[in-house]
Amino acid sequence: MMRLTGDFLATALTLLLTVTSVVHACPPSDRAALLSFKAALNEPHLGIFATWSGTNCCTNWYGITCDPETKRVADIILRGESEDPIFQKTGRTGHMTGSISPSLCRLDRLTTLVIADWKSISGEIPACVAALPRLRILDLVGNKITGAIPASIGNLSRLTVLNLADNRISGEIPASIVDLKSLMHLELANNKLCGEIPFNIGNLSMMSRALLSRNQLTGSIPSSLANLHRLADLDLSMNRLTGSIPFQLGAIPILSTLNLDSNRLSGKIHTNLLSNTGLSILNLSRNSLEGNIPNVFGPKTYLIALDLSYNNLNGSIPKSLSSAKYVGHLDVSHNHLCGAIPKGTPFDRFEASSFCNNDCLCGMPLPTC
Repeated sequence: MMRLTGDFLATALTLLLTVTSVVHACPPSDRAALLSFKAALNEPHLGIFATWSGTNCCTNWYGITCDPETKRVADIILRGESEDPIFQKTGRTGHMTGSISPSLCRLDRLTTLVIADWKSISGEIPACVAALPRLRILDLVGNKITGAIPASIGNLSRLTVLNLADNRISGEIPASIVDLKSLMHLELANNKLCGEIPFNIGNLSMMSRALLSRNQLTGSIPSSLANLHRLADLDLSMNRLTGSIPFQLGAIPILSTLNLDSNRLSGKIHTNLLSNTGLSILNLSRNSLEGNIPNVFGPKTYLIALDLSYNNLNGSIPKSLSSAKYVGHLDVSHNHLCGAIPKGTPFDRFEASSFCNNDCLCGMPLPTC
Protein backbone atom coordinates (compact mmCIF):
# COMPACT_ATOMS: atom_id res chain seq x y z
CA MET A 1 0.00 0.00 0.00
CA MET A 2 2.83 2.40 0.88
CA ARG A 3 4.47 1.44 -2.42
CA LEU A 4 1.30 2.29 -4.35
CA THR A 5 0.91 5.59 -2.53
CA GLY A 6 4.51 6.52 -3.28
CA ASP A 7 4.07 5.74 -6.98
CA PHE A 8 0.85 7.69 -7.02
CA LEU A 9 2.47 10.74 -5.38
CA ALA A 10 5.43 10.59 -7.74
CA THR A 11 3.13 10.45 -10.76
CA ALA A 12 0.98 13.27 -9.41
CA LEU A 13 4.04 15.41 -8.76
CA THR A 14 5.34 14.80 -12.28
CA LEU A 15 1.99 15.77 -13.76
CA LEU A 16 1.86 18.87 -11.59
CA LEU A 17 5.35 19.96 -12.67
CA THR A 18 4.46 19.33 -16.32
CA VAL A 19 1.26 21.38 -16.08
CA THR A 20 3.10 24.15 -14.23
CA SER A 21 5.81 24.17 -16.89
CA VAL A 22 3.20 24.43 -19.65
CA VAL A 23 1.36 27.22 -17.85
CA HIS A 24 4.57 29.22 -17.49
CA ALA A 25 5.80 28.58 -21.05
CA CYS A 26 5.10 30.66 -24.10
CA PRO A 27 2.36 29.36 -26.40
CA PRO A 28 3.54 26.98 -29.14
CA SER A 29 2.23 29.46 -31.74
CA ASP A 30 4.54 32.21 -30.45
CA ARG A 31 7.47 29.83 -30.37
CA ALA A 32 6.75 28.72 -33.94
CA ALA A 33 6.55 32.34 -35.12
CA LEU A 34 9.93 33.12 -33.55
CA LEU A 35 11.55 30.05 -35.10
CA SER A 36 10.23 31.07 -38.53
CA PHE A 37 11.67 34.55 -37.93
CA LYS A 38 15.01 32.98 -36.96
CA ALA A 39 15.03 30.78 -40.07
CA ALA A 40 15.03 33.85 -42.34
CA LEU A 41 18.17 35.29 -40.70
CA ASN A 42 21.81 34.32 -40.45
CA GLU A 43 23.98 35.46 -37.56
CA PRO A 44 27.29 33.54 -37.77
CA HIS A 45 29.51 35.14 -35.14
CA LEU A 46 27.80 35.76 -31.81
CA GLY A 47 25.59 32.71 -31.59
CA ILE A 48 22.61 34.58 -30.21
CA PHE A 49 20.16 32.25 -31.92
CA ALA A 50 21.81 29.26 -30.27
CA THR A 51 19.94 30.31 -27.13
CA TRP A 52 16.63 29.89 -28.97
CA SER A 53 16.14 26.27 -27.99
CA GLY A 54 13.73 24.37 -25.81
CA THR A 55 9.97 24.69 -25.62
CA ASN A 56 9.77 27.84 -23.50
CA CYS A 57 10.68 30.95 -25.50
CA CYS A 58 10.01 33.09 -22.41
CA THR A 59 13.12 31.79 -20.63
CA ASN A 60 16.70 32.40 -21.72
CA TRP A 61 15.92 33.14 -25.37
CA TYR A 62 18.26 36.02 -26.15
CA GLY A 63 16.38 39.28 -26.81
CA ILE A 64 12.94 37.86 -26.03
CA THR A 65 10.71 39.07 -23.20
CA CYS A 66 7.24 37.78 -22.42
CA ASP A 67 4.34 39.33 -20.59
CA PRO A 68 4.56 37.92 -17.03
CA GLU A 69 0.82 37.25 -16.87
CA THR A 70 -0.14 36.03 -20.33
CA LYS A 71 3.25 34.48 -21.23
CA ARG A 72 2.83 35.91 -24.71
CA VAL A 73 5.90 37.37 -26.44
CA ALA A 74 5.91 41.12 -25.76
CA ASP A 75 9.38 42.34 -26.77
CA ILE A 76 11.95 41.41 -29.38
CA ILE A 77 15.10 43.47 -28.78
CA LEU A 78 18.05 42.48 -30.95
CA ARG A 79 20.75 45.15 -31.27
CA GLY A 80 23.88 44.59 -33.31
CA GLU A 81 25.79 47.15 -31.26
CA SER A 82 25.52 46.53 -27.56
CA GLU A 83 27.50 46.31 -24.33
CA ASP A 84 25.92 42.96 -23.60
CA PRO A 85 28.44 40.33 -22.42
CA ILE A 86 27.80 38.24 -25.54
CA PHE A 87 29.36 41.08 -27.59
CA GLN A 88 32.20 41.74 -25.17
CA LYS A 89 33.12 38.07 -25.18
CA THR A 90 33.61 38.01 -28.95
CA GLY A 91 35.04 41.53 -29.15
CA ARG A 92 33.01 42.44 -32.20
CA THR A 93 29.78 44.14 -33.23
CA GLY A 94 26.97 42.19 -34.77
CA HIS A 95 26.53 41.29 -38.41
CA MET A 96 23.40 39.60 -39.68
CA THR A 97 22.06 38.80 -43.12
CA GLY A 98 18.68 37.66 -44.31
CA SER A 99 15.30 39.37 -44.09
CA ILE A 100 12.50 40.09 -41.62
CA SER A 101 9.96 37.31 -41.84
CA PRO A 102 6.23 38.12 -41.89
CA SER A 103 5.88 35.38 -39.27
CA LEU A 104 6.48 38.11 -36.69
CA CYS A 105 3.00 39.39 -37.42
CA ARG A 106 1.58 36.32 -35.67
CA LEU A 107 2.94 37.76 -32.41
CA ASP A 108 -0.13 39.91 -31.89
CA ARG A 109 0.85 40.92 -28.33
CA LEU A 110 4.16 42.41 -29.46
CA THR A 111 4.84 45.87 -28.00
CA THR A 112 8.52 46.33 -28.92
CA LEU A 113 10.28 45.30 -32.13
CA VAL A 114 13.94 46.28 -32.27
CA ILE A 115 16.15 44.72 -34.95
CA ALA A 116 18.83 47.39 -35.10
CA ASP A 117 22.38 47.89 -36.38
CA TRP A 118 22.96 44.48 -37.94
CA LYS A 119 24.27 46.17 -41.10
CA SER A 120 23.14 43.66 -43.72
CA ILE A 121 19.56 42.63 -43.03
CA SER A 122 17.78 43.31 -46.31
CA GLY A 123 14.38 42.86 -47.91
CA GLU A 124 11.27 44.88 -47.19
CA ILE A 125 9.39 45.68 -44.01
CA PRO A 126 6.50 43.17 -43.92
CA ALA A 127 3.29 45.12 -44.56
CA CYS A 128 1.55 43.15 -41.82
CA VAL A 129 3.74 44.83 -39.19
CA ALA A 130 1.33 47.75 -39.46
CA ALA A 131 -1.39 45.44 -38.13
CA LEU A 132 0.28 44.69 -34.79
CA PRO A 133 -2.25 46.37 -32.48
CA ARG A 134 -0.05 46.83 -29.39
CA LEU A 135 3.20 47.90 -31.03
CA ARG A 136 4.81 50.90 -29.31
CA ILE A 137 8.39 50.80 -30.59
CA LEU A 138 9.50 49.90 -34.13
CA ASP A 139 13.26 50.29 -34.49
CA LEU A 140 14.98 48.85 -37.57
CA VAL A 141 17.85 51.36 -37.80
CA GLY A 142 21.17 50.47 -39.39
CA ASN A 143 20.39 47.70 -41.87
CA LYS A 144 19.93 47.43 -45.65
CA ILE A 145 16.15 47.33 -45.70
CA THR A 146 14.61 48.32 -49.03
CA GLY A 147 11.13 48.95 -50.36
CA ALA A 148 8.59 51.40 -49.01
CA ILE A 149 7.32 52.20 -45.55
CA PRO A 150 4.05 50.22 -45.21
CA ALA A 151 1.20 52.40 -46.47
CA SER A 152 -0.96 51.51 -43.47
CA ILE A 153 1.69 52.44 -40.87
CA GLY A 154 -0.82 54.93 -39.45
CA ASN A 155 -2.83 52.04 -38.02
CA LEU A 156 -0.27 51.67 -35.21
CA SER A 157 -2.19 53.93 -32.85
CA ARG A 158 0.06 53.15 -29.86
CA LEU A 159 3.39 53.67 -31.65
CA THR A 160 5.70 56.11 -29.82
CA VAL A 161 9.01 55.44 -31.64
CA LEU A 162 9.48 54.87 -35.37
CA ASN A 163 13.16 54.55 -36.27
CA LEU A 164 13.94 53.37 -39.80
CA ALA A 165 17.09 55.48 -40.26
CA ASP A 166 20.23 54.30 -42.07
CA ASN A 167 18.61 51.88 -44.48
CA ARG A 168 17.75 51.94 -48.20
CA ILE A 169 14.04 52.61 -47.89
CA SER A 170 12.50 54.35 -50.89
CA GLY A 171 9.18 55.79 -51.97
CA GLU A 172 7.21 58.55 -50.30
CA ILE A 173 6.46 59.07 -46.63
CA PRO A 174 3.00 57.46 -46.29
CA ALA A 175 0.12 59.89 -45.86
CA SER A 176 -1.17 57.74 -43.00
CA ILE A 177 1.90 58.56 -40.89
CA VAL A 178 0.08 61.64 -39.60
CA ASP A 179 -2.40 59.32 -37.86
CA LEU A 180 0.25 58.16 -35.39
CA LYS A 181 -1.16 60.30 -32.60
CA SER A 182 1.12 58.78 -29.93
CA LEU A 183 4.35 59.19 -31.93
CA MET A 184 7.16 60.97 -30.09
CA HIS A 185 10.27 60.09 -32.09
CA LEU A 186 10.33 59.91 -35.90
CA GLU A 187 13.69 58.97 -37.40
CA LEU A 188 13.86 58.31 -41.14
CA ALA A 189 17.29 59.80 -41.88
CA ASN A 190 19.74 58.44 -44.47
CA ASN A 191 17.36 56.59 -46.76
CA LYS A 192 16.10 57.16 -50.30
CA LEU A 193 12.75 58.71 -49.47
CA CYS A 194 11.31 61.07 -52.05
CA GLY A 195 8.24 63.22 -52.51
CA GLU A 196 6.98 65.84 -50.09
CA ILE A 197 6.76 65.89 -46.32
CA PRO A 198 3.04 65.43 -45.49
CA PHE A 199 1.54 68.92 -45.24
CA ASN A 200 -0.38 67.96 -42.08
CA ILE A 201 2.58 66.48 -40.22
CA GLY A 202 1.64 68.97 -37.51
CA ASN A 203 -1.10 66.53 -36.50
CA LEU A 204 1.56 64.52 -34.66
CA SER A 205 1.01 66.56 -31.53
CA MET A 206 3.15 64.36 -29.24
CA MET A 207 6.27 64.46 -31.42
CA SER A 208 9.46 65.80 -29.85
CA ARG A 209 11.99 64.62 -32.43
CA ALA A 210 11.75 64.53 -36.24
CA LEU A 211 14.91 63.50 -38.10
CA LEU A 212 14.43 63.25 -41.87
CA SER A 213 17.87 64.27 -43.14
CA ARG A 214 19.85 62.72 -46.02
CA ASN A 215 16.94 61.75 -48.22
CA GLN A 216 15.58 63.09 -51.51
CA LEU A 217 12.59 64.96 -50.13
CA THR A 218 11.19 67.80 -52.24
CA GLY A 219 8.61 70.54 -51.89
CA SER A 220 8.38 73.08 -49.12
CA ILE A 221 8.72 72.84 -45.34
CA PRO A 222 5.19 72.39 -43.94
CA SER A 223 4.10 75.33 -41.79
CA SER A 224 2.01 72.88 -39.74
CA LEU A 225 5.25 71.87 -37.98
CA ALA A 226 4.62 74.92 -35.81
CA ASN A 227 1.72 73.01 -34.23
CA LEU A 228 4.20 70.61 -32.63
CA HIS A 229 4.57 72.33 -29.28
CA ARG A 230 6.71 69.48 -27.91
CA LEU A 231 9.15 69.52 -30.84
CA ALA A 232 12.73 69.97 -29.63
CA ASP A 233 14.80 68.53 -32.48
CA LEU A 234 14.05 69.04 -36.20
CA ASP A 235 16.50 67.89 -38.86
CA LEU A 236 15.51 68.24 -42.52
CA SER A 237 19.05 68.73 -43.82
CA MET A 238 20.54 67.27 -47.01
CA ASN A 239 17.32 67.01 -48.97
CA ARG A 240 15.96 68.95 -51.96
CA LEU A 241 13.52 71.19 -50.13
CA THR A 242 12.57 74.49 -51.75
CA GLY A 243 10.70 77.65 -50.84
CA SER A 244 11.22 79.81 -47.79
CA ILE A 245 11.63 78.88 -44.14
CA PRO A 246 8.14 79.13 -42.59
CA PHE A 247 7.84 82.09 -40.26
CA GLN A 248 5.98 79.83 -37.84
CA LEU A 249 9.06 77.71 -37.04
CA GLY A 250 10.43 80.53 -34.91
CA ALA A 251 7.43 80.22 -32.61
CA ILE A 252 7.91 76.57 -31.62
CA PRO A 253 8.34 77.00 -27.86
CA ILE A 254 10.96 74.37 -26.96
CA LEU A 255 12.75 73.94 -30.28
CA SER A 256 16.46 73.60 -29.45
CA THR A 257 17.98 72.11 -32.62
CA LEU A 258 17.05 73.11 -36.17
CA ASN A 259 19.07 71.72 -39.08
CA LEU A 260 17.91 72.83 -42.53
CA ASP A 261 21.31 72.86 -44.23
CA SER A 262 22.07 71.55 -47.71
CA ASN A 263 18.69 72.16 -49.31
CA ARG A 264 17.46 74.65 -51.90
CA LEU A 265 15.76 77.09 -49.56
CA SER A 266 15.41 80.76 -50.49
CA GLY A 267 14.01 83.95 -49.01
CA LYS A 268 15.04 85.73 -45.84
CA ILE A 269 15.88 84.57 -42.33
CA HIS A 270 12.95 85.58 -40.16
CA THR A 271 13.63 87.70 -37.10
CA ASN A 272 11.72 85.43 -34.73
CA LEU A 273 13.93 82.46 -35.65
CA LEU A 274 17.12 84.14 -34.43
CA SER A 275 15.39 85.74 -31.45
CA ASN A 276 14.09 82.37 -30.22
CA THR A 277 16.22 82.07 -27.07
CA GLY A 278 15.54 78.35 -26.71
CA LEU A 279 17.29 77.57 -29.98
CA SER A 280 20.86 76.40 -29.29
CA ILE A 281 21.83 74.79 -32.61
CA LEU A 282 20.82 76.44 -35.89
CA ASN A 283 22.26 75.32 -39.21
CA LEU A 284 20.92 77.03 -42.33
CA SER A 285 24.08 76.61 -44.39
CA ARG A 286 24.30 75.64 -48.07
CA ASN A 287 21.02 77.13 -49.24
CA SER A 288 20.12 80.26 -51.21
CA LEU A 289 19.00 82.49 -48.36
CA GLU A 290 19.32 86.24 -48.89
CA GLY A 291 18.91 89.54 -47.12
CA ASN A 292 20.45 90.72 -43.86
CA ILE A 293 21.17 88.65 -40.76
CA PRO A 294 18.60 90.03 -38.26
CA ASN A 295 20.21 92.04 -35.47
CA VAL A 296 18.11 90.48 -32.70
CA PHE A 297 20.51 88.66 -30.39
CA GLY A 298 20.59 89.44 -26.70
CA PRO A 299 21.69 88.38 -23.19
CA LYS A 300 19.45 85.29 -23.30
CA THR A 301 20.94 84.05 -26.58
CA TYR A 302 22.80 80.78 -25.98
CA LEU A 303 24.06 79.30 -29.23
CA ILE A 304 26.16 76.15 -29.26
CA ALA A 305 26.38 76.52 -33.03
CA LEU A 306 25.15 79.04 -35.61
CA ASP A 307 26.00 78.17 -39.21
CA LEU A 308 24.79 80.48 -41.99
CA SER A 309 27.60 79.75 -44.45
CA TYR A 310 27.24 79.23 -48.21
CA ASN A 311 24.20 81.46 -48.75
CA ASN A 312 23.58 84.83 -50.41
CA LEU A 313 23.35 86.92 -47.23
CA ASN A 314 24.41 90.56 -47.36
CA GLY A 315 24.78 93.47 -44.97
CA SER A 316 26.96 93.33 -41.88
CA ILE A 317 27.48 90.91 -39.00
CA PRO A 318 24.95 91.81 -36.27
CA LYS A 319 26.62 93.71 -33.43
CA SER A 320 24.04 92.29 -31.01
CA LEU A 321 25.89 88.95 -31.16
CA SER A 322 28.37 90.59 -28.80
CA SER A 323 25.69 90.65 -26.11
CA ALA A 324 24.90 86.93 -26.41
CA LYS A 325 25.37 84.85 -23.29
CA TYR A 326 27.29 82.26 -25.31
CA VAL A 327 28.21 81.51 -28.92
CA GLY A 328 30.27 78.34 -29.26
CA HIS A 329 30.58 78.08 -33.03
CA LEU A 330 29.88 80.68 -35.71
CA ASP A 331 30.21 80.35 -39.47
CA VAL A 332 29.07 83.09 -41.84
CA SER A 333 31.62 82.32 -44.57
CA HIS A 334 30.83 82.24 -48.30
CA ASN A 335 28.20 84.98 -48.34
CA HIS A 336 28.14 88.62 -49.47
CA LEU A 337 28.71 90.28 -46.09
CA CYS A 338 30.53 93.57 -45.70
CA GLY A 339 31.87 95.81 -42.97
CA ALA A 340 33.96 95.40 -39.85
CA ILE A 341 33.77 92.24 -37.78
CA PRO A 342 32.65 93.30 -34.27
CA LYS A 343 35.40 93.28 -31.63
CA GLY A 344 35.53 91.41 -28.36
CA THR A 345 33.59 88.36 -27.20
CA PRO A 346 32.67 86.05 -28.85
CA PHE A 347 34.37 87.16 -32.08
CA ASP A 348 37.90 87.07 -30.66
CA ARG A 349 37.61 83.28 -30.32
CA PHE A 350 36.77 82.55 -33.97
CA GLU A 351 39.23 81.83 -36.74
CA ALA A 352 39.34 83.41 -40.19
CA SER A 353 37.52 80.40 -41.67
CA SER A 354 34.34 81.58 -39.91
CA PHE A 355 34.32 84.78 -42.01
CA CYS A 356 36.20 84.04 -45.25
CA ASN A 357 34.90 84.38 -48.80
CA ASN A 358 32.59 87.32 -48.25
CA ASP A 359 32.49 90.51 -50.34
CA CYS A 360 34.19 92.95 -48.02
CA LEU A 361 34.38 91.80 -44.40
CA CYS A 362 37.40 93.09 -42.54
CA GLY A 363 38.96 93.27 -39.09
CA MET A 364 40.36 90.55 -36.87
CA PRO A 365 40.79 87.70 -37.63
CA LEU A 366 40.66 88.95 -41.25
CA PRO A 367 42.91 91.74 -42.54
CA THR A 368 42.32 95.16 -40.99
CA CYS A 369 39.75 97.49 -42.51
